[in-house]
Amino acid sequence: MPGQDVGPALVEFLRELLGVRELGLAEPATPLSGGFDTSIYAIRLRDAPALFAGPLVLRIMAPHGDPGPRVLRERAIQNAVASQGYPAPEVLAATTDPVPLGAPFLLMERLPGRVLVDAQRVGMAGVLVDAQLRLHALKAGPLFAALDQEPGSGGHAAVEFESYLRSLEYRVARAKLDGLKLVLSWLRGHRPSPGPPVICHGDFHPRNLLVAAGRLTGVVDWPNTIVADAEFDVASTLNILRFVPADLAAPSKVTRALAAVARPILVARYLRGYRRRRRLDPDRLAYYEVATAMRSLVQTSEARVGRGRALGALERSDYATRLAARAQQLTGVAVALPVAGAEP
Repeated sequence: MPGQDVGPALVEFLRELLGVRELGLAEPATPLSGGFDTSIYAIRLRDAPALFAGPLVLRIMAPHGDPGPRVLRERAIQNAVASQGYPAPEVLAATTDPVPLGAPFLLMERLPGRVLVDAQRVGMAGVLVDAQLRLHALKAGPLFAALDQEPGSGGHAAVEFESYLRSLEYRVARAKLDGLKLVLSWLRGHRPSPGPPVICHGDFHPRNLLVAAGRLTGVVDWPNTIVADAEFDVASTLNILRFVPADLAAPSKVTRALAAVARPILVARYLRGYRRRRRLDPDRLAYYEVATAMRSLVQTSEARVGRGRALGALERSDYATRLAARAQQLTGVAVALPVAGAEP
């Protein structure tokens, strides 16, 4: 949807949905950065019902893959988490119909604040730990119930770790990613006995947290949510903090240089802070480092062989290469990524 004026079509959709013919845009829809495989816009409406009168975010899915169930899952997940008092944006409207805007979409409240990495460079580890532990303290039951009550979402099974593994296995087989098969077999053979299940965001990092005046105001971007061991979520965060290239995490040469120096300190403080307040099993953590790395390894490999989205900045970086090296170190099995442009 980039470059497209989504406002008029959205207004027509909402007029029909809400039964308010005078509803309109208070200002033009404004593209926002941050969507990995979605298009995101800031929206303000006029003459709208009270629930829709504040700042809103429109999130349009990429048309490839299976965006319909994903829209329904994200709505159920975000609203279930928000209902327990966690600062996830409440989804106010959603549709799986691609006709109005070219793909399924969500319309949600826009939470105040700036992303953590821009708003508060000092003390980031503490904010990450506090927010993640708060999430891991929520009950999974209401999330499961919300998904089971959302026809077409896949139900609660869609956010279980078994479903995550099966999805990876399907994608590896479909795209003939032979260089990843050994590590998938390792994951099957070394799966640990489960600990207490928690809600895992799956992409918990400083650009998905919003803060204002030193206070957490929002956690965004929930498509990778699963219910699993807490070590799954911590491992995902560690992979991001350790291996996302500095030029993608920081906008200028100065901040990139600072990020390179601060990265190991941030990682150490984050891990130490989490362990101080909740025990982490080291064997589980190592296992989930590999398991969470596989999502990016598969995604990058699909892009390289032309079976997924086009190569983006992250796939063109050395992120996947560094994850592959870490996975090989932890498993002792070969991990090979395809060359860009290779035949599947």
